[in-house]
Amino acid sequence: MSFVTENPRGGCVLAGINSVLAAINRVCPILHSGPGCCMQTTAAEQGQSGHKHACFVSGVSLPSSNMLEKEVVFGGVNKLRTTIKGATEIIDADAYFVLTGCTAGIIGDDIASVTDEFVEQGYKVYPIDTPGFAGDSNLGYEVVWNTFIDKVIQPARQKKANLVNIFGVVPYHDPFWAGTLEEIDRILSKLGLEVNTFFTKHQGIDVVEHSSEAALNIIVNPWLFKGPAKKFEEKFGVPSLRFPFFPIGASDTTCFVREVAAALKLDEKLVNRVIAEEEDYVYSYLAQSIGQLSWKRFGVAGDASSAIAITRYLANDYSFSPVLVVITEPIFRPEDKERIIKNITELEYATPPKVVFASDQWEINQAIRNESEEITLLVGSTNEKEVALEKGIQYLNGTFPMNERLVFNRTYAGYKGSLTFTEDLYDNL
Repeated sequence: MSFVTENPRGGCVLAGINSVLAAINRVCPILHSGPGCCMQTTAAEQGQSGHKHACFVSGVSLPSSNMLEKEVVFGGVNKLRTTIKGATEIIDADAYFVLTGCTAGIIGDDIASVTDEFVEQGYKVYPIDTPGFAGDSNLGYEVVWNTFIDKVIQPARQKKANLVNIFGVVPYHDPFWAGTLEEIDRILSKLGLEVNTFFTKHQGIDVVEHSSEAALNIIVNPWLFKGPAKKFEEKFGVPSLRFPFFPIGASDTTCFVREVAAALKLDEKLVNRVIAEEEDYVYSYLAQSIGQLSWKRFGVAGDASSAIAITRYLANDYSFSPVLVVITEPIFRPEDKERIIKNITELEYATPPKVVFASDQWEINQAIRNESEEITLLVGSTNEKEVALEKGIQYLNGTFPMNERLVFNRTYAGYKGSLTFTEDLYDNL
């Protein structure tokens, strides 16, 4: 039996692929799809992510074959060939990726045979034959990295003991992705590490190509990147460390730092010095606001990584009481649900909140509306604003989708990001 999801968060797998590629410097997606896919896939992700869009090429500017009835009947490979040729002549990119929409996927166009023609001419043109109907935008993140592992990443020239790759922060599907990666980069750089974020510092396809030289893949997400991580290790020998959320605040960020340091066997004196400096920085500011923000009973609605991080910071570091946490992305594997629940309910200074998995907006609203315990603070997406106003709850737009704020490199993650998060709570009293 079919059903309709009210206000789905994000778009199809094509939207996810489009946004991930759009965040890599000098990479050009080429769509082999119907004429509406460029605009719709961009609107589904970048259009709901704090009003920040790709700066190289994106949205309705993307090259597209714009398949119509003729291509459905007779095939669209000839039109795709001219589209790729035009893109390589007009757009000076370092790599091009051909993405299939639902139409191309249904009729079975062989896009790889066309991209091979351009590879023979010396262009870096890669096919990603995953039509939109195959899944949601989270899958798009994994599809991109599977493609990179299969077709783009090269064997290591030489392993680098201080090089790490960061995974699990999805561009645009997390409105704070740029700032979060910058904060993780800042912290790890103080430990003497070189960090591949892939989506900041103008890193491009060359960084992807040589990411096999890393000593460790660090995944900051409770469930994403499981398949690619295994494939990455089997093919290139790079092990993975999963930290099941991006940390917010001194407590969890220090745990993150110590886990990375242990995995890489970093100098203990250096690690302790960095932690002491960062914790002093945070606590010296928090000490100035003690007593200014009244105690709250809070709820959170958002993707798993954000929901875990926000809940743990507010409960463990700021002594608020968690009441309800709604995980708004589809989670299918039982072990992933168990990991998420464990990290939300095993708190230092609070009783566990109720955890609900719901991706339909009506179900999310009902969970908030019918919660028997009083909620006085709700951190959620733009979609939860209406129910927060209805119940007279203090509301902060802190998760995707985010349509009310402009976000460049703002973040709630890490040591410094937790101060920004606390400031935002004051702004919404």
